[in-house]
Parts: sequence; C-alpha cells; structure tokens
Amino acid sequence: MRFLWVGLLLFGPLFAASQDSEFNVNSRYTVEDVRVSGEGWTTDPVSTRDSRLSSSLRKDILALVGQKLSQQTIEDIGHRLRKEFHARSVEHHVLRGRVPDTVQVVFDVKLHPARFDIAVPKFLFATNQSPSGAVEASVTAQNHAFTMGLVSDGDELAERYTGFETRYENARLGSDRVKFRFEFDSFHDLWDDRARAAAGDSLVYRARQNFEPVVTLQVARPLSVSFGASFEQMQQDAPGGRMVAANSVIAGAKYHQRLEGSGSEMDFDGGYDLRSGMRMLATDFAYSRHRWEFRYTWSHGKQVVLDDFTGGVIAGMAPVYERFVLGNSTTLRGWNKYSIDPAGGNRMVHNSVEYRYGVFQAFYDSGAVWDSGEGAVQRNSLGVGLREGVFSLAVAFPLKEGRVDPVFMVSMNY
Repeated sequence: MRFLWVGLLLFGPLFAASQDSEFNVNSRYTVEDVRVSGEGWTTDPVSTRDSRLSSSLRKDILALVGQKLSQQTIEDIGHRLRKEFHARSVEHHVLRGRVPDTVQVVFDVKLHPARFDIAVPKFLFATNQSPSGAVEASVTAQNHAFTMGLVSDGDELAERYTGFETRYENARLGSDRVKFRFEFDSFHDLWDDRARAAAGDSLVYRARQNFEPVVTLQVARPLSVSFGASFEQMQQDAPGGRMVAANSVIAGAKYHQRLEGSGSEMDFDGGYDLRSGMRMLATDFAYSRHRWEFRYTWSHGKQVVLDDFTGGVIAGMAPVYERFVLGNSTTLRGWNKYSIDPAGGNRMVHNSVEYRYGVFQAFYDSGAVWDSGEGAVQRNSLGVGLREGVFSLAVAFPLKEGRVDPVFMVSMNY
C-alpha cells in the first residue's frame, strides 16, 4: 500500500499534465464545420436550414464555426441535441479539417427505437370569434411518423370544421431527398348564417373526408417541389344530403435562401401551391387554385423585421373550403372575416409587415379579398403584442372610419 501511494504521488501529476496538454492542444484548433447526423440522414446547419433543428439551437451550432474548439461547449450542444431529439444518446467526433489547424465536429444522434409525443399545434382565443384548437399524438420510429389529432377550427376557413386528422410521413423514401406523406381527414362542418347565405345551399356541406398522398423532392438545398392528389368527398347540407366529389391534383414548390452578414441575417422564402380539379379525376368541381407567398426576414441581435406577401387566384368553380379568407388570426388581424366576405373570394392579396424586438411585436396588415368581376376593397389593421416562439398575445385594431374596435388575441400556432 505504501508503494501505491508513492506511485500516485510521483506519477499522478504526470497523468494530469498529459490530460491538460491534450486539452490545450485541441483548444488550439479552429472549428471549420459542424454536422449533425442520425440514422439515414445528415444535416449541415452552416449551409442549409433544416427543419429538424430549432432556430435557437441552430444559431448556437453556427456560432461554433470560426471559434476555437471548446470541449465544454461541444458537450453542452450535445446535451441540447439529446433533449431536442429525445435521443437515446448523442456522441461527438472531432475530425481533421480541410485546411491546417482546423477541425470538423460531427454530432451523431442515436434515437430510441420509437418515440411518443403529444403536441398542441394550434390554439386561438379572440374576442371577435369562438375559440379554435387542435391536439396531436404522434409516434416516431426512425424515418416513419404516425400522427392522429383532434381539431375544431373556426379561424382558417369560411366554416368551422371539427373532427380528426391522421397522417403518415416517411422522411426518407429511398433517399434523403425524397419524402412521402399520406393524410386522411374527416370533418363535420358548421356554418355561420352569413356564410351560409353567401355560399348558397347547393355549395354548403355538412361533412367532408379527404385522402391526400403527397411526395416531396428536394431538388437542391434551397428548393423543394411536391406532387400529389387530393380525393375529397362532401355531403351536401341540402335535403337528401347528396355526396359530391372535389378531387384535385396537387403541386407546389418552396424556396429558402439565407444570407449572413456582419451580425445580421436575411432569409428569403418563396412558395407556390396549385390545386386543380380535373374531370378525369371524376370530380364535380372543375377549377384551378393558385397561391403565391413571398417572405423576407431580417434579423440583427434581438431585432427582427418581416415582410410577408400572399396572393391567390381561383379559376372555375371551387368548393368553399378552397376559397380565400381574410380577417383571421394571421391575416387582417382584428377584422371579422364574415364582415369582409362571408364565403370567401376567388381573388386575394395580402401583405403583413412586422417588427419584433425581443418578445415585443408590432404589425401592420393590408389586404383585399373579392370575386372576379367585382371591385377590390382594401382594408388595413395594426396591432402590438408579445411573442415568444409560437406563442403570441396581441391586441389588433381594424382601421375603420369613425370608430376603434380593439380585438384581443391569444394564440399558439405552428
């Protein structure tokens, strides 16, 4: 025992010096690149915006690039990745960089065989309409996700739809670039008297079901395209309750590009969606619905400026749920959609400008919705509030002549 203690006294400092030396050597290297990978997928947060990572964690990972390698920081990021992915473990590997004195850091995420989550993707309470909400339960196993949810939403469409949604998603259909989604929905529909009168009895339905398979292809890092079909069946609310079909082809494209400067970031997002009801699909509605969206985001520290433009055109006779609606929790906030166009319109333009500083937000909305052959009436609203992530508490003021009618809104919307 005496010799053991002597050995520890003599050689212990040497081992400590060796460990300190190794840490000091690693800390001399600069982080060139950071990657996060799992079973069957890899993401590079430096050059792409991956939906797998939250914005706050992605920013902290990006902050590693160009800095000296810090073991403590690497371990902290690993702990956060494990928590965000609900992973079984997260390992990190330090590899040689492409230029001298640099390294690449790779985080290897090992998931549990299956993961169960419950989420509330939408909740809304506003003083000018009834509450809306949804709750979802999902099971994820490797690249496969199964989701079932209950929803009662009187905010998004001209009618309130209540029922359940089920969804299957495959995040890697033979390749990281290909994704597949299949959705089945079944809803019961309730109508405001103003919407019922504007739509007409022949277009009002009491229930509808939808089968929707969609394939998404990542063409390049900033661009993805989608193709699919929607097979919608509706039961008319007229006497007899005849079933009608609104089957359509689905196509779309999404673009995202991020530019980074000295302390600031600019994001450019664009999207186009097409739904086309064709007689070859045995549909009772022949129409085409085009929708465009362009979004610009500038971020600098706690400051964020957003400009979001949306436009849409419908040609032909579309079912009411496809018509454009303004005056809800995201467009012309503070207005009542039934006082603008109760059954929606087949033409729409809308623009929203928003400024955020920390949790504070101020916004200005402007837009119009109308039917072809009619004149467009522009409406405006402004408001202020508090926002943290997807949660928002705001008061909106529709700009009307002669009076001010503030509307209070509490929402959570992914």
